[in-house]
This record gives sequence, structure tokens and C-alpha cells, in this order.
Amino acid sequence: MRAAVLTDDHTFEVAEIPDPTPQPDELVLRVHACGICGSDPKAHTLLPAGSVLGHELCGEVVAVGTESRGAWREGQQAAAMPLNACGRCRWCLADEPAHCERVDLFGVGGSPGAFAEYVRVAADHTVPLSAATGHLGALVEPLAVGLHTVAAGRIRAGDKALVIGGGNVGSAVAVWARRLGAQEVVVSDPIAARRDGAALFGATAVHDPAEEPPPRDFDVVYECVGAPGTVQAAIDAAATRGRVVIAGVCMAPDTLMPATALIKEVEVRFAVYYRGAEFAAAAQLLGSGEINADALVTGHVSLDGVSGAFERLLTSTDDRKILVTPHG
Repeated sequence: MRAAVLTDDHTFEVAEIPDPTPQPDELVLRVHACGICGSDPKAHTLLPAGSVLGHELCGEVVAVGTESRGAWREGQQAAAMPLNACGRCRWCLADEPAHCERVDLFGVGGSPGAFAEYVRVAADHTVPLSAATGHLGALVEPLAVGLHTVAAGRIRAGDKALVIGGGNVGSAVAVWARRLGAQEVVVSDPIAARRDGAALFGATAVHDPAEEPPPRDFDVVYECVGAPGTVQAAIDAAATRGRVVIAGVCMAPDTLMPATALIKEVEVRFAVYYRGAEFAAAAQLLGSGEINADALVTGHVSLDGVSGAFERLLTSTDDRKILVTPHG
């Protein structure tokens, strides 16, 4: 099969690699679409040559392992969590397979991801989709990230929430914060296009950090940028005994003033991946048609266009989600 394979100089070239074959508890999907995650352009320079990235995926079941034939059949549409886990450790039993002691994370340096024509996935970590979902099924994964992030902040009805960063993760966080009861959801982003579109995803107000510091006294602050300085900005914006959740992937050292958090007794925690139930809830929301999923997508590229899409995302301020569609 064809795949976009990472090269020694950290670009992508389309190459032939072996077709995947399912283990007894696995499926093979014909990839309909795979989103380029905001973390991919940051992380791909750290991965070895030969890696196949892509972890926001959906597709059609084309092969079913022997132990999965009662639950799955060829031709079903599906979205898969990009991992395989043991199913027996304390993390798996708590429905947190991303923290499994033997987890294999697809598309981020583990097994091959979905910037390819086909991908092997775990049947137990895959959810069915309606045929009408189409390429938008690739949004289940980032929506699940948003739900897990919001849940980590223990959002309550009537809360005031600030979302720092109006990109894909920030938009998903705004969607869930509003749905789970936040009275106010303010999205802070220096990019006008993101502020202009924030209301589509549940924002009740927007803020331009280039003009002034964010307002203060938020019950929950979600940091969805991943750049030096944004953790401190989130702490500054939190109310006394407020909650701060860090979801942005920062690849550089950062500094902060602990006394600020200490004086306000701010709770700071980090959030990554999602539970299985959260992934299923994201798929249900996407299938319900209750969100404007099309507004999250600003482009499609073939496998040949992956390198160009990465360059575009590193320099563009207008793009949200670019989907890789290996079969056109």
C-alpha cells in the first residue's frame, strides 16, 4: 500500500509499505480521512525516519480478525482510537488505555498511523459511524480530546470558562464546555479568523490577547496553545481556587511564577488523550449533527500533499483542520 513516510530530513515521501494484516482482536480500515493534529508539526522532527504518522482517523472496515467477527463486519464505517492496549492493567480497567503499561500509540512513533491507504486498529477501541459521516469521522479524535480536557476541569453548571487558543483543540473544548453547563465561554486568540468563528463552537465572547491581557476570575481556564508563557497566562486568569487545565503541547522549556498559583490556591493539571467512553461520546455527538463539524475543516490533501500541508500549518494563521484523504 501507499503511505506518506517520514524521511531523514523530516519531510514526507510517498512510498510502498507492506499491507497491514489484523491480529485476532484487530481490524484493518481503508482510510477515508486522517486529520493533521496540531501536535504533528511540532513532534514530527523528533520521530525517526520511516515513521508513518496520523492518529485522527476514520475509514471502512476491510478485514476483521478472527476474535472480532461477532462484533464487526467488512463494510462498516468506523473511527478508531489510535492505540492498542493490554486490556488487563489498572489503567485499562479504568477505561484509560492511553496510560496502559504496554500501550502502543499509533502514528506518533509506535505502530504505523493513518497517513496511509490502510491502517491496523484495535477492535475494542473502535466505534461505528454512519455512512453519512464520511471524511468528518476523522474529527471524532479531536472532539474526544476536547471532552477529556473539559472533564479534567470538572466543569459545573454556571461556571465561567476561559479557553486560551481558538484552534482545533480550543474549539473542541469550547463545544464541550458549553454543552456541559458553562454559563460563559470566552475564547482568547490573537488570530481574527479564529475569534470570528468561535461562536460556531459555543463561545459566548472572544478576546484578543494582542490588545490586552485576558480578563480574570474564571472558574476554569483551559490552555490549548502549547507555547511558552501560556501556562502562566492561564494561572493569572484563574479565580481564587480556580482550576487550570493544560492541553497544549509545548515542546520548549517554560517558566512561571509559582507564587501566583500559591496565593490563589489554583489547581493546575494536565490532560492528554481520552477515555474510551469519551471517544464514544465524541462519535455520538458528531453523528447527531448538533455541531457544525464542517466549520472545523479548512482543507483536504492527498498523500502527496502531506509535506506541503505541514509547511502550510506551520506558517498559516487561517487554517483549522486539514484532512489527509489517501484515496482521494
